[in-house]
Amino acid sequence: MPQQPLEHGHSREQIRARLARGPQVSYLRDLVFGGIDGAVTTFAIVAGVVGADLSPRIVLILGVANLLADGFSMAAANYSSTRTEVDEYAHLRAMEERHIEAVPDGEREEVRQILHAKGFQGSGLKQAVQTITGDRDRWIDVMMAEEHGLQPVQRSPMKAAGATFAAFILCGSVPLIPYVFGLEASIAASTALTGITFFVIGSVRSRWSPLTWWRAGANTATIGLAAAAVAYIVGNLLARL
Repeated sequence: MPQQPLEHGHSREQIRARLARGPQVSYLRDLVFGGIDGAVTTFAIVAGVVGADLSPRIVLILGVANLLADGFSMAAANYSSTRTEVDEYAHLRAMEERHIEAVPDGEREEVRQILHAKGFQGSGLKQAVQTITGDRDRWIDVMMAEEHGLQPVQRSPMKAAGATFAAFILCGSVPLIPYVFGLEASIAASTALTGITFFVIGSVRSRWSPLTWWRAGANTATIGLAAAAVAYIVGNLLARL
């Protein structure tokens, strides 16, 4: 079986350079979340309106209105949630600073027990505790990661919101393309383009997933089109009332 290529080198120089750059902040989840939600919600509007047998003009009006309003709403919600994460980190870090100042021996004991649970013992445990607690920032970083499960690298609320909004608008515009150009059998073309969009999003996501690209793409396309089918059926049923 051929060996899968490694993602980065492991020479001393390569490791030093990679660690010097520090951990990278990822906005992949914001892009995927915005892209899938944009395509699903806009196509759901299209499918619902077509199912209700309304005109293509209504499809465009409601589709564009949903695209802008929902896109902004998603971006605002993501900004608020990411801002909450940043505020939580700042709050807990300030708390750890107060605790180290007020009860340093108690905080050292926390570090000792954390390291002991990881297998440190004897003189090695004592030396590790001394090394960590010998630098205040390093001490707090360890407590934030080990006690609260939080890392010092924080995501930017504005960048997270921007990534969500951009992906939402880009992918959410796809279901409307056939109606913009007045294509025949527009719902069929819209369904095909939206299915391709879902597949592409899933395939890109597979780079960070154990699933193969085609399986991840197929899963995402199935979920997205199922949501759209529900909207179409509901619109069709309501049109008959």
